[in-house]
Amino acid sequence: MAGIPGLLLLLVLLLLLCAVGQVSPSGAHWKPTWPAYRLPVILPQSTLHLAKPDFGAEAKLEVSSSCGPQCHKGTPLPTYEEVKQYLSYETLYANGSRTETQVGIYVLSSGGSESSGKSRRKRQIYGYDSRFSIFGKDFLLNYPFSTSVKLSTGCTGTLVSEKHVLTAAHCIHDGKTYVKGTQKLRVGFLKPKVKDGRGAKNSSAAVPEKMKFQWIRVKRTHVPKGWIKGNANDIGMDYDYALLELKKLHKRKFMKIGVSPPAKQLPGGRIHFSGYDNDRLGNLVYRFCDVKDETYDLLYQQCDAQPGASGSGVYVRMWKRQQQKWERKIIGIFSGHQWVDMNGSPQDFNVAVRITPLKYAQICYWIKGNYLDCREG
Repeated sequence: MAGIPGLLLLLVLLLLLCAVGQVSPSGAHWKPTWPAYRLPVILPQSTLHLAKPDFGAEAKLEVSSSCGPQCHKGTPLPTYEEVKQYLSYETLYANGSRTETQVGIYVLSSGGSESSGKSRRKRQIYGYDSRFSIFGKDFLLNYPFSTSVKLSTGCTGTLVSEKHVLTAAHCIHDGKTYVKGTQKLRVGFLKPKVKDGRGAKNSSAAVPEKMKFQWIRVKRTHVPKGWIKGNANDIGMDYDYALLELKKLHKRKFMKIGVSPPAKQLPGGRIHFSGYDNDRLGNLVYRFCDVKDETYDLLYQQCDAQPGASGSGVYVRMWKRQQQKWERKIIGIFSGHQWVDMNGSPQDFNVAVRITPLKYAQICYWIKGNYLDCREG
């Protein structure tokens, strides 16, 4: 441990603290447990072939909105037909063709919210920068950090199956057209550079091993119509997520998706995520912070982040009662920044899109292709 820098040692201790359970104020041992949900089923009803798209949009590594928690909570809930439209989706294939799939929803879960507003400023670092850069293959290649991957458009994604990556929709589509480079979209896996072996035994353990990205092409992408029909100023912020299918399998451990519990049920009220922030090129950056507020579709927090972290999987670690074990799951996707007027006082939030029961059913079907495998969130 002597060769590990102080911050990294602190990180190790923090992760160890996260690995143990929680202690209630009364002193009794308590395990934050994944709640059980009655999940809906989302199935394709019809698929239309669309004209080949344009790929002219500039990649925007952040999405901004000025509609805060109270603005969202005061918005009328979408109708059943509107929800079906929002959860219908567009699929882009590597050859440039695309389709639109209409869906049916069964045992519909209630809830939903809309967002509106205009971009005012970039996301910020809140006070002291509390992010940790992760160095060395002993950390970068170990779970959960190894599930974070980089998109060739500049964002971050998270491995959610042997061949699928979850990310933010704005990383590949600006709400109107696809981002430049999406037709040849690639996903980068950080790996150590190959060495010739000479002098390896005499090398200093304190010197971080240099890493590089190994890239895999994307076979197809899924983006919900809620994002394409809307934008950050409309309902789109609630649907800022996308799923990428790789052309070949990777060999890393992936993280499962899960339905986002209420903020008060999260361990310590905290969320965690790792991403490739642009101000620390080549570094994977880990952070955690408290959830400040929530709506049905969004989590508001002040995790320090910079462009490039968009698309990171937001996760927590809770007790899985059925299997009697601890399990990390992705409960949201880090999206963007909001400048909110709180009773006349401006305040900044970074925002994550929550995986609701409906979104879980949709994303799980994209991954599994079988709704029978998507009955547990």
